[in-house]
Amino acid sequence: MTETTPTGDLQPALPARFDTLPLDAKLLRAVADQGYATMTPIQAKAIPIVLAGRDVMGAAQTGTGKTAAFSIPLLQKMLRHENTSASPARHPVRALVLAPTRELADQVAANVKAYAKHTLLRSTVVFGGIDMKPQTAELKRGVEVLIATPGRLLDHIESKNCSLNQVEYVVLDEADRMLDIGFLPDLQRILSYLPKARQTLLFSATFSPEIKRLAESYLQDPVLVEVARPNATATNVEQRFYSVSPDDKRAAVLKLLKERSLGQALVFVNSKLGCARLARSFERDGLRTNALHGDKSQDERLKALDAFKRGDVDVLVATDVAARGLDIADLPGVFNFDVPFNAEDYVHRIGRTGRAGASGLAITLVTRDDTRLTSDIEKLIKKKIELEPLELDDDRPLRRPRRDDGDESRERALASRDYRPRTPTPAPRDPFFDQPYVPSANAEEPLWDKKAAPAPAPARGGLSAYIKPKKKVAALFGAKKAVETA
Repeated sequence: MTETTPTGDLQPALPARFDTLPLDAKLLRAVADQGYATMTPIQAKAIPIVLAGRDVMGAAQTGTGKTAAFSIPLLQKMLRHENTSASPARHPVRALVLAPTRELADQVAANVKAYAKHTLLRSTVVFGGIDMKPQTAELKRGVEVLIATPGRLLDHIESKNCSLNQVEYVVLDEADRMLDIGFLPDLQRILSYLPKARQTLLFSATFSPEIKRLAESYLQDPVLVEVARPNATATNVEQRFYSVSPDDKRAAVLKLLKERSLGQALVFVNSKLGCARLARSFERDGLRTNALHGDKSQDERLKALDAFKRGDVDVLVATDVAARGLDIADLPGVFNFDVPFNAEDYVHRIGRTGRAGASGLAITLVTRDDTRLTSDIEKLIKKKIELEPLELDDDRPLRRPRRDDGDESRERALASRDYRPRTPTPAPRDPFFDQPYVPSANAEEPLWDKKAAPAPAPARGGLSAYIKPKKKVAALFGAKKAVETA
């Protein structure tokens, strides 16, 4: 069994600024362009270890910069392969980053491009839901960094669009999520295509026992980097739990948006159908709303995210496809319209707010049926959940009575009615229809009473008159005429 090495043995004094790391000037300039000067705890601990060539298991609260913690040191190590050649053979895949969802893969690819923009290293992303032809063209051109979802990567491998026999670095981002959605067989197949001598990194907000068993199989003497208690929630996120009935959930969200002055909010639900219905309901309430779920095409999902990030959308209703790794700057609040079935998803959901040290608000609406789910969350985060009542202003108009005259007039009308049984008045009868049937004097005899006509007498020979006699066969061939001539 592989034992993890504590980070303190390798790095007793951790630098706080990027310019104190042994990074190339091109990377430092790209980091400065992103507005980063001070490293987050996970970056300060993980980057030196990755630069040293060790395998890493990194656990940190979501939103603390795990992407930069593995992408910056890997780009630094790959600068020795940098070249200006146009030949695809000079640009093989050196680093492979696997992500569970399309959105996370696209976000990681955007960050890698931003950090490598001053270098000659190429990168691309491949995921399902869109045409493979543009992705194939990028892979044929040659890339050093490949970010992919497992399913689409296997499609390209089987189509022989890319070769992974020169991969030196592998990153499994949000590995626990990949196991949750059944990617373990795909991961094992992909890792079987890679060289045995490689550096492997696992980064996730949570580490389950299954993930640790996976690390024992594919990592060599990994260094465990933890900057917070596993499965912990961010301390800068205010967590509130309100007890409501299922019918009052939408009204509760509208009330809390107004009371807390939340300009934007991300609302999580558990089903795709409920996501679409809730988005339409919020639109009828006057909110600029969009829906994000797995039944939407990749183009629609990316457009919905971009509109939300630009501020064109007030409320984004989403399923758990948006719960992992999405970096939405300055998101003030997150609503758990439905309590998640998986307690670990709660940590990732509320991690969409309060990112990079900012404060955030996470509100969970709890019904009577959610007792077991909230208990699972309590066990995971090791914190007692206090349910608060929420008083709603009943602004809905009362249902009008069916009669406009009120209750008293209705009672008077009922009392004035005569409920005595009444005998129905018989309809007038016509005596013609009571007479018996009498046949007409000039009526013809019915056909069935007429006597049948006598059959014609049979002809000679006993044959019927209706049957013609047979002709001699010889007569047909002129025999009669021949006899007369003779």
